Amino acid sequence: MGIGAEDYIDRMLVQKYQEEKVDNHDNTESMVDPSKMLEAMNDYAATLRNMVELRQRLNIACYAINARTARYQKSMGQR
Repeated sequence: MGIGAEDYIDRMLVQKYQEEKVDNHDNTESMVDPSKMLEAMNDYAATLRNMVELRQRLNIACYAINARTARYQKSMGQR
């Protein structure tokens, strides 16, 4: 699948709107303080990193407990 217009209607729409300017973010003031937003994103990323690390440690601990308490039995076909 390529990028771009594939049929006649799409090509006409691209030609019509390629010169339109829709990037008007300079006209309005942001309702969110960028530094607070970045701080919140950083806190969220740090929390996620900590959760992933804790999950890995918990998986290692559970694996060790399961391996230590496992009881193996011979099947009927083995001697």
